[in-house]
Amino acid sequence: MTVGRFAERAWNDLGASAGDPGGIGCENPPVRLDSRLDVAELVTDSIGMASAVIEQVAALRGRREPRPLRLRGDLITTSVTSERHFRLDDQLPRAWAPLSGFWPARDGWVRTHANYPHHEQRLRLLLGLDDAAGVETFAAAVAERGAVELEDIAAEKGAIVVAVRDRQTWACHPHAAAVADTPLIRRETVGAARARRWPGGCSLPLSGLRVLDMTRVIAGPVATRDLAYAGADVLRVDSPRLPEIDWQHLDTGQGKRSTTLDLASRVDRRVLTDLLATADVVVTGYRPGALDRYGLSPDQLAEDYPGLVIGSVSAWGREGPWRSRRGFDSIVQAATGIAMVESPDGARPGALPAQALDHSAGHFLAAAIARSLVEQASDGATVHVSVSLCRLAHELLETTGTTVPGPRDAGTAEPVAPPTTQTVTSDAGRVTFAAPAISVPDAPGRYSAAASRWGGDAAAWASRTSQRGARMNGARAR
Repeated sequence: MTVGRFAERAWNDLGASAGDPGGIGCENPPVRLDSRLDVAELVTDSIGMASAVIEQVAALRGRREPRPLRLRGDLITTSVTSERHFRLDDQLPRAWAPLSGFWPARDGWVRTHANYPHHEQRLRLLLGLDDAAGVETFAAAVAERGAVELEDIAAEKGAIVVAVRDRQTWACHPHAAAVADTPLIRRETVGAARARRWPGGCSLPLSGLRVLDMTRVIAGPVATRDLAYAGADVLRVDSPRLPEIDWQHLDTGQGKRSTTLDLASRVDRRVLTDLLATADVVVTGYRPGALDRYGLSPDQLAEDYPGLVIGSVSAWGREGPWRSRRGFDSIVQAATGIAMVESPDGARPGALPAQALDHSAGHFLAAAIARSLVEQASDGATVHVSVSLCRLAHELLETTGTTVPGPRDAGTAEPVAPPTTQTVTSDAGRVTFAAPAISVPDAPGRYSAAASRWGGDAAAWASRTSQRGARMNGARAR
């Protein structure tokens, strides 16, 4: 493929040692994501980069030259619009809760996110509404308040509301200034450590490696799904007090196991410590600083578990006044001006044709983690790589795509379209989901199985076929 602006910037951020991303082609049919911004290039670049780095790992472990990779535009399109194609027992889930969406405020528009019950509860409390209040009552309460007023109070109360801004207004915002010059992929060495040897055997590029997945929603789970598809043992850990939305977990949980641990419990904290002691990668998807009190800050992880590769994804990034605010793809689109760029009529806000910030952030993070594993096995150190939706939004706003044909929303349902989807039976039922879009050497082109039910697995690693210390087919990573 011709490397686009997103991949070129991301490769530069990873450093010259990442090498040349060439050798990837994108075949017909093309990616179909009509937008005034170049969403097709963003998602193709991210998937292409994840594929290229994983192929580099495969070549290194197999002691061979990297092979050309081919991406398919139809697979990419379906993958990044997966919520439209997902079915559980042939039923389409409701992608958006009734109180999630755009609402007219007294002096503009706001966008809310209330898909999780605890976020809906906080939103109702913010507006003084009880559980019986319906959508019309909610809309009337929003209309009485100022957009920025609601945004600021929501941030204090833990609800999720942002004022819809145009791109010029956002460019003048203090957080936009803080994010503007940051890398697309941020890479930091956070501690010294010896180089770790890769486990022996390489049936897949990341075979034998252990990934502790502490992410939710889309971006983080997409990253760890890439790593699992490339052969890693991925164990997702959530709090039992914050259940995941069932269909959302099934949509991005292929190849992973899922367990729950209450980090407020000393017993469960000890279990987490045991898991961390033999993990190779930790991926977090919470706000910067949100997990620090549990000893999960990058600096503390580097001190306690030297040699880890730490990956993180956040809505707003690691610096700036909004760094600790909650956010999702749709919320970042609204705040940064993307929603108004995508307006169908110049007055009402619109949406990208996919949750492209989430999906591309996940694939870029997977690429950064895989590359960091190679460097750690060669040079040592504890490395932290991070990606933010806001920084990707800034980059996307500098592009031009195709004209939006008319009103639409990213949650619109679309028919299931094999062969870009696959259907399997699991303990959750009959599940249809998007087929893999990344190109992984020697992988079957299909996920081996659907995700099991959320939280249903033991808090333990799968057994390794060989112990740490075995060489990569007789050689250390270089």
